[in-house]
Amino acid sequence: MGERWEVRRAGATNAPHRVLMIPGGLCTTEFYADVMAEPAVAGLGMVAATQPGFGRTEAPEDVSMEHYARLMADFAADAGCDAVVGHSLGANVALEMAAQGLFKGPLVLLSPTFSRGDEARFLTVLNALGRVPGIGAAAWTAMIALLPRSVKREMPPHRAEALAAVMGGNDPAVCRRIVRGYYAYLDRYPSLVPRLCGSGVPAWVVRGDRDGIGLTAEERQGLGACPRVRMVTVPDAGHLLLVEQPAAVAEIIAEAATASVR
Repeated sequence: MGERWEVRRAGATNAPHRVLMIPGGLCTTEFYADVMAEPAVAGLGMVAATQPGFGRTEAPEDVSMEHYARLMADFAADAGCDAVVGHSLGANVALEMAAQGLFKGPLVLLSPTFSRGDEARFLTVLNALGRVPGIGAAAWTAMIALLPRSVKREMPPHRAEALAAVMGGNDPAVCRRIVRGYYAYLDRYPSLVPRLCGSGVPAWVVRGDRDGIGLTAEERQGLGACPRVRMVTVPDAGHLLLVEQPAAVAEIIAEAATASVR
């Protein structure tokens, strides 16, 4: 395994706003490269940090979502970030940072999961298999080996090889442990909508128009009733909207980072 942190920086060094960008599960800062290069965010200070344990970084002993929220909140404070962007699992970590009162600035949540039933079916099945002695390790090893080929279909051709290689480079045993902790977190909360709304932070909930992560009518209604939550749909994008439509995502980040007086 490598070091605890894998970090990417971009943007203005003397920017009035600094944004922490948290990649999703099995992803690294490479997934934010296109967004960070967009002109819309050139005036921001940007720092992306891979969640420890993914991309061959060193995983913490405690892989609970609550602990990841504390880790990333401490990183945000040390880096002087006043806004946070998270994608997928990273979006749920950002949500938990706010829910625990560890971060008070605006959030951009790219394709978060608000309940266990919303999560991708293949991941739910894989998590269940991961608990079976003699099968779990083999299932995760096979999934990581096959993942690069399957995810290329969702990625722009000029980026597919590099991004797929990142995902295929993960340690199956570490991913198995982190995902188990993630599902334990989802089991603790029937819905995460009240946690987001109750945090009181401004949040942009951003989803592609063909996102594979579910959102129930009740969850949508609850988010719509939150005065500080704005829902945004990105056209022609799925779960990997940050690599499919980086310009649109960058515009939303710029808006969120500069919208509120904090």
